[in-house]
Amino acid sequence: MPSLRVFSLMLLLAACSSSPDTAEAPPAEAMAPPEAVAQTDSSEVTVVYLGDSLTAGFGLAQGEDQAYPALIDAKADSLGIALNTVNAGISGDTSAGGLRRIDWLTGRQQIDVLVLALGANDGLRGLPTEALQANLEAMIERARASNPEVRIVLAGMMVPTNMGEAYAQRFAEVFPVVAREQDVELIPFLLDRVGGIPALNQPDGVHPTLAGQRIMAETVWQVLGPVLNQVRAGA
Repeated sequence: MPSLRVFSLMLLLAACSSSPDTAEAPPAEAMAPPEAVAQTDSSEVTVVYLGDSLTAGFGLAQGEDQAYPALIDAKADSLGIALNTVNAGISGDTSAGGLRRIDWLTGRQQIDVLVLALGANDGLRGLPTEALQANLEAMIERARASNPEVRIVLAGMMVPTNMGEAYAQRFAEVFPVVAREQDVELIPFLLDRVGGIPALNQPDGVHPTLAGQRIMAETVWQVLGPVLNQVRAGA
């Protein structure tokens, strides 16, 4: 597991929250009923990224168009992999907020791959790790109830030791435990090689720059790429 030391500078994680937890409902402009949503090409793989401001691309000049989901979409396109990418990142979202949104997201269209990148704000607020684990598990279960064939990738996160070493350890352990018990793929640390590195973060020291997002895209791709190939092969 990556060292917690590199994380101590950046997880004031306003990184994930420049706003309070406002994730009870999706953005108003996206509130079309499921039947009004256009059908995707059957050859496309629909990938939904359920996350916070790291996923939403907070602070970037072009917002989510420069965040790691869009960068992964471009990489896949260059490799001849057709994706229908849905960026469901909301700044300030917690695992509880994601749980409130998951049914709406799965009701809009069939999801082939769900990238679950939530939890950092739980850690920032010192919320119980038991609740984090329960929320992550519930989101996985609901996604599978909507589509038993959905593939799920869970992004691991850490909190700084100034939250208390015992809490930081319990928090970090939640993600591999959930991945193992729920049989999902795990990205060990979403901010690997980015967290705590000033040159890769915006002036606030916590939100990645475009260069940081590019590294995040590489980190996610290492796990997501093989999953996409399996989905395309019908495995």
